[in-house]
Amino acid sequence: MIALGLRLSLRGGREVAARLALIVAGVAVGVAVLLATLSLFNAFQATNDRLCWECTRGSAPNGWALDATNDGALWNRHEDYYAGRLIKRLDAAALGTRAPVIPGLSRMPGPGQYYASPALTRLLDSVPREQLADRFPGTRAGLIGQAALSGPDELAIVVGLTPRQVAAMPGAQQVDAVATEPAVDDSADIYRFGFVVAAIGLIVPLLVLVGTATRLAAARRETRLAAIRLVGATSRQVNVLAAVDAALGALLGALAGLALFQVVRPALAGARITGARFFPDLIAPHSWQYAAVLVCVPVVAAGAALWSLRRVRISPLGVARKAAPPPPRAWRVIPLLAGLGLFAGPVFRKVKEPDALLAGAGLALIMVGLVLAGPWLTMRVARLAAGLTRSATTLLAAQRMAADSRAAFRAVSGLVLAVFIGTAMAALVPAVLSGQQAVADGALNHVLRAQFARPGVTGLSPRVRADLLARLRGFPGVEVLPIYARADKEKIPMPADDSPPAATVVECASLARFPVLGRCPSAAHAVAGAFFRVVNVDNPLTIDKILPLAGPASESVSTTTGLDMESILISTTDTAAVERIRTLLSAHTAQAPMTFAEVAQARATLYTQGENIALAIVALTLIVGGCSLVVAVGGGLVERRQPFTLLRLAGTPTRTLAGVVLLESALPLVLSAVLAAGAGFGVAEPLIDQLAMKGASLAMPGPAYFATVGGGLAASLLVILMGMPLLRQLTAPDNARFE
Repeated sequence: MIALGLRLSLRGGREVAARLALIVAGVAVGVAVLLATLSLFNAFQATNDRLCWECTRGSAPNGWALDATNDGALWNRHEDYYAGRLIKRLDAAALGTRAPVIPGLSRMPGPGQYYASPALTRLLDSVPREQLADRFPGTRAGLIGQAALSGPDELAIVVGLTPRQVAAMPGAQQVDAVATEPAVDDSADIYRFGFVVAAIGLIVPLLVLVGTATRLAAARRETRLAAIRLVGATSRQVNVLAAVDAALGALLGALAGLALFQVVRPALAGARITGARFFPDLIAPHSWQYAAVLVCVPVVAAGAALWSLRRVRISPLGVARKAAPPPPRAWRVIPLLAGLGLFAGPVFRKVKEPDALLAGAGLALIMVGLVLAGPWLTMRVARLAAGLTRSATTLLAAQRMAADSRAAFRAVSGLVLAVFIGTAMAALVPAVLSGQQAVADGALNHVLRAQFARPGVTGLSPRVRADLLARLRGFPGVEVLPIYARADKEKIPMPADDSPPAATVVECASLARFPVLGRCPSAAHAVAGAFFRVVNVDNPLTIDKILPLAGPASESVSTTTGLDMESILISTTDTAAVERIRTLLSAHTAQAPMTFAEVAQARATLYTQGENIALAIVALTLIVGGCSLVVAVGGGLVERRQPFTLLRLAGTPTRTLAGVVLLESALPLVLSAVLAAGAGFGVAEPLIDQLAMKGASLAMPGPAYFATVGGGLAASLLVILMGMPLLRQLTAPDNARFE
């Protein structure tokens, strides 16, 4: 029976060959997309599990006595920035001949040398020295190897100094061995969750694709197998024939998918799912994942084939006694409405934070409800169209969809979850980002902030800060606001409203150049306030809540003479000047200064990356959904060859039949996208309200969302149109012969 099944599948005529080709093509694309997702997840996991030399902690973080007999090293690891890009910097000095060496280097650099990552090396060679290279003393000794980097775009540098130079740096540590544990990344779970959602979002439409492909020309196959049963075949033998037929197409499709994946794999090296590229050699499925795909896809296809032949298994005459399936009931929309109501109501009954359990239950109900409600809504829309239309094309398509709305919706059911997740993220992220960029109405975006105070040091001394201010004011178009630490800080009484004490002082002449921060009382020379909060705050969204920092009732201060400069705000719109100033300040700060726009961007990166993952899910799922449409449209044309040919012989124009096929495919596709997008907006709205931040409101998704969803829908419709020539060929009057 296996040999007979193979012969029927491979030598069953042009119609069987066309069906087999459609199955192979559809499954191949689906398998290639699934392997691409698994490869990117493997690369992310391998990158996240690499040895974290940056996590090395010293044994004496607060100071030590230099010991010539020590074999360790002095390290000072901190971060720098260039044009908003993070630079990981390690200043190191060996204390002996057996100093620890980070992965990716054969030895640590000596005093006057440095090793840089390939990406930073290219950057150093492409920008003026005063903007970047002057921050790193010494000459380049070589490149940092892949073992020390998280990706080909990472900017990292290891600078060799003397022990006394490193010991004088704030935050320096004495290190005896390099850490050998992976990093504890707080965002890793978010990315893992995103990949799991992507896998689920792809597996569901992939199963739909395999099931749809297996059911191609199901009616004609059932008729043939029923005839085989009538001549003496048992139900078990028919099952073997059907399973072999389905498994063969799925296996060939899986093998073709593996080959297609190898073709597109180099392009995956440019993917920036987490904001940065992975090393190309990490982007590959594991051996067991290849094996699982080759085994599971044919098994699923065989199972779908056996399920589609349940009427034949009951009786060889079951095919002849087919009845219309019962229409879906209205109860199918209840889970969707309940989920939306639960998410928008009780989930946020608490003022401070949502109820996680109710939120999870609401999202689960929405996802299940989208799949359940699709057939019922398709039936209602089809009946409405049939009642309102005067077109024969619309009437034929609407009546067919209304008669079997489950089959009409099945091919696109895998799209709804991806479009729902993508819409919710695409509506939420622009609102969050607009709130971030709306801080002080954008007046602080180009302001660079630098902190000089650190434990045991109140700031820059009057002599040092006078020289620094003179050099900063020498840059054209630069405005400076020095922030001084009060000498009587410990005597300042705490305000009655628990607000921060006025522990810093600014000069009124300088404050006038930053009016968004406040204004001085009349005739005041300097004013006291909590200006340190603007420099120290981590979340720019909170700045609006503390502005202004000075007003007519603020405490006046007679002079700033003799005070240490705790921090500084520098305003300039010249990006080249920002980098030169950052280089100038690097000798006085433990951490590289950043503009408020860069701080906001750093916090927004995680949101943007989450949106990128969601849109990637939508794009990949639309590809798989498009393959389902290819298979469904092609199979539907083959299966309805007889009735369509009879309609054409009866005088029905070919364009009418083409319109029927187009409407039957396009209406469920557009309906599912609209339904899922509406549910996504329904989830995003209460989330944005809960954020309650200035400037945040439900916003239209960005161009990437419309390009992804709109492009996917347009491609799907194009796929449908590409099947129209096949319709003309199959229904040609000269070929009006039927079994």
